[in-house]
Amino acid sequence: MDRAEIVIKNFPDLSNKQIDCIERLGSLYADWNTKINLISRKDIDALYERHILHSLSIAKFIKINPGTKVMDAGTGGGFPGIPLAIYFPEVEFTLVDSIAKKIKVVDDISQVLQLNNVRTICERIENLHEKFDFIISRAVTKITPFYSWTKSKIISSFTNEIPNGILYLKGGDLTEELHQFNKHYQLVNLKKYFKESFFETKKLVYIPFVK
Repeated sequence: MDRAEIVIKNFPDLSNKQIDCIERLGSLYADWNTKINLISRKDIDALYERHILHSLSIAKFIKINPGTKVMDAGTGGGFPGIPLAIYFPEVEFTLVDSIAKKIKVVDDISQVLQLNNVRTICERIENLHEKFDFIISRAVTKITPFYSWTKSKIISSFTNEIPNGILYLKGGDLTEELHQFNKHYQLVNLKKYFKESFFETKKLVYIPFVK
């Protein structure tokens, strides 16, 4: 059964307030999914594993410092941005999507959970001019076009344990997509963090900023 316990088990450092938010996500998304087809029926039944825990894999890779500015590019219904905003309450998250009804969902869930570190923008990524420390996303498109859209929006100086850059969640064989980066990236298999079979083919790609 897909429940919040799968998240709590993998993140034992969650506070009671964070656990409450995580637990409420299930009903909030189930309700919205009856109004807007955000997530497939198969995936809504596995929301905690396939969306929430998957999003939080970024928190296994890096502990993001307070005050860091993060853009979730192509957030859809709020992944990975909302789970990460719950986990990192002192980090500034900007969730961006060009589809207004999806931003409406993100706004509502953020307000219900009182996520004061979340703001939204309804716009295409390439039209934004603001800069961020990290740009995160989940399989919006192939990595090459995504990189070209976002590389100019990364702040060059950094205050976290790793240089600023892109943190991209995607599955499958990424060899061809990553060829152009000449090994200037880090590829993490998420099975390193989670035992669930869903993560066998899932990966996190970290591409640091290059001047």
